[in-house]
Amino acid sequence: MERESMEFDVVVVGAGPAGLSAAIRLRQLAMENDKECSVCVIEKGSEVGAHILSGAVVETRALDELIPDWKDKGAPLTVEAKDDSFLFLTEGKATKLPTPPQMHNHGNYIVSLGNVCRWLGEQAEALEVEVYPGFAAAEVLYNDDGSVKGVATGDMGISKSGEKTANYEPGVELHAKYTIFAEGCRGSLTKTLFDKFDLRKDCDPQTYGIGIKELWEISPEKSKPGSVVHTIGWPLDSHTYGGSFIYHLDNNQLAIGFVVGLDYQNPHLSPFDEFQRFKHHPAIKTLLEGGRRVSYGARALTEGGVQSLPKLTFPGGVLVGDTAGFLNVPKIKGTHTCMKSAMLAADSIFAELGKDEPAREVTSYTTAVKNSWVWDELYKVRNVRPSFHKGLWYALAYSALDTYLFRGKAPWTFKNRADHSALKKAGECPKIEYPKPDGVISFDKLSSVFISNTNHAEDQPVHLTLKNDSVPTSTNLPDYDGPEQRYCPAGVYEYVEDEDKGGQRLQINAQNCVHCKTCDIKDPTQNINWVVPQGGDGPNYPNM
Repeated sequence: MERESMEFDVVVVGAGPAGLSAAIRLRQLAMENDKECSVCVIEKGSEVGAHILSGAVVETRALDELIPDWKDKGAPLTVEAKDDSFLFLTEGKATKLPTPPQMHNHGNYIVSLGNVCRWLGEQAEALEVEVYPGFAAAEVLYNDDGSVKGVATGDMGISKSGEKTANYEPGVELHAKYTIFAEGCRGSLTKTLFDKFDLRKDCDPQTYGIGIKELWEISPEKSKPGSVVHTIGWPLDSHTYGGSFIYHLDNNQLAIGFVVGLDYQNPHLSPFDEFQRFKHHPAIKTLLEGGRRVSYGARALTEGGVQSLPKLTFPGGVLVGDTAGFLNVPKIKGTHTCMKSAMLAADSIFAELGKDEPAREVTSYTTAVKNSWVWDELYKVRNVRPSFHKGLWYALAYSALDTYLFRGKAPWTFKNRADHSALKKAGECPKIEYPKPDGVISFDKLSSVFISNTNHAEDQPVHLTLKNDSVPTSTNLPDYDGPEQRYCPAGVYEYVEDEDKGGQRLQINAQNCVHCKTCDIKDPTQNINWVVPQGGDGPNYPNM
């Protein structure tokens, strides 16, 4: 069976805030200029918003530009941030610190970013964008001249052994004059583009964090809609970057989460268990007592900043949003910057669509980004996150100096390093004993994955692939004590007894995967390659 193909002016890979913003902006321009412009968005989640996970407090600057009347159109931004608290935790105490200026949230909104994307999807469809959830882009297609031709979705009905089943359906080729890659953090196709076009040759390595989040329903008397709390310190040591967020939504809902920088050194560290331990702090536990956990999820986030942005353009396509790395780390926000990058890409691509010559590289997009408020915002805070390489206390002092004295214009730029290279050997680091979860405030991984509504068809190729099957037991286990069983927040990786060969072997429970991409990033030997599973599989996050 041959693959069918569909033709569009622009194909967008990913229905997150960036991808949908690009699609909306393209159709707006087409209508304003009375021109034809066909736009298609494909999304690997079962529905728009199914794989979206973020804190989230949203700054509306980009949304105000894209859809000025978003309030009248019923956008799900209803809980305005009212007050900020910034706490330093020790094991038994919480000390309030001055809130850094980048973290002031006056005028911002606490939201479910998944629901915001669902609404953006409706706006896109109203503008005649074709949105196809449940279709995972598995391959980049190229023209004879090497330019990007579009993408192909993955075949359906392939068994775990790689054979076609009775339910086999070939993927579909989506051809376009231009393809916008908006895959989110650590995009699987974006990685191949990095290699194909050498897009990372003039930038620092990208750096990441892992964010783990739970949605709680708390006692009404403890609910404070609009309250925003961030913490640093315990349970992490001063050499490990990270902290928590606690956002009060309406309807007695509480978004609580924990972020750990993936440049941590100790292979015994488990970000999931640090989060569970954090919830037992006296200042946090009292907030959760009497409530119930509703949902759980995890995802990686880009933290490298402006010095880690890759080349954004290549013949026939562009990178936008978090797949490029537009997150503002000190602000703990990326929705507005990712949306704006996509809008700028749409402007540049639309200007090229009316030309007769074949699709070419849209270099004007890079120029537009560098002349925009996005670049200015990211450039000013470029040194804050890498300053934490020298520890918490140095970073807090330097960040204050950079913010108040240099105002982001210091005559130097700190460098980033690849996260996996920071991991030390297990024998060089102390073991960490984590308390057993109580099932009330803290929980285990498997019960957490259950409420993420994660599902993968069992008889399909494993989407967590190893470049070399022997590396886990020859290197990762003896040198690093098998760190994949701890950095994964979903219990995907497990060392079990090898009944055939003796010793231990790595078992991959791919059905548990919540698509956070942490394994692809933190594996010390870079032996794990995350690729898309069958379309529609993975978590199904409600209100996350």
